[in-house]
Amino acid sequence: MAGAALKVAWRQLSQRSGSGAPVLLRQMFEPKSCTYTYLLGDRESREAILIDPVLETAPRDAQLVKELGLRLLYAVNTHCHADHITGSGLLRSLLPGCQSVISRLSGAQADLHIEDGDSIRFGRFALETRASPGHTPGCVTFVLNDHSMAFTGDALLIRGCGRTDFQQGLTVSTVEEERTLNPRLTLSCEEFVKVMDNLNLPKPLQIDIAVPANMRCGVQTPPS
Repeated sequence: MAGAALKVAWRQLSQRSGSGAPVLLRQMFEPKSCTYTYLLGDRESREAILIDPVLETAPRDAQLVKELGLRLLYAVNTHCHADHITGSGLLRSLLPGCQSVISRLSGAQADLHIEDGDSIRFGRFALETRASPGHTPGCVTFVLNDHSMAFTGDALLIRGCGRTDFQQGLTVSTVEEERTLNPRLTLSCEEFVKVMDNLNLPKPLQIDIAVPANMRCGVQTPPS
């Protein structure tokens, strides 16, 4: 699975932001690129955010948003993906009022560009933007404002980082586990650079299609 990625969601037992109901969280999977998409919503205001939507499964995501009675404010991307085309553009059509979001450092178009330290609010909750370049210059990690979970995109994978094919089906981890068990994060800086320079992985199958489309980050007119 060249370019496959499992998004890491770190969570504590509490998923609350102050008082009130916990954040609504749904994890969805797109099998061709092995991409996880996350829907987060505020149960009180019904405002919601989607992280890393995929073009082919955007109708599924839009349907779930409607079924749960949510109002999607943003379709955000952790970076400009090479293994799939973002679903941001189609979601803007399917769910009017939804805006596409990506890091300014990605160089990609979007309705809203974000930088390190910016917050994206939905109801009582917010995603804090943390710059995490490496996989791409524009990679960011989104941290829920109660610090109960983080969405790292491809910058950090479970027991790996960047492109890796050896996650063995795990989909959730913790900061402590990765600090102590991730075979790449336990290397010295010099060893890490040597490993990453010698991965010799084939390029993602959809890179020639996905990257040009994702540089428009969902602002493009979706296919009819």
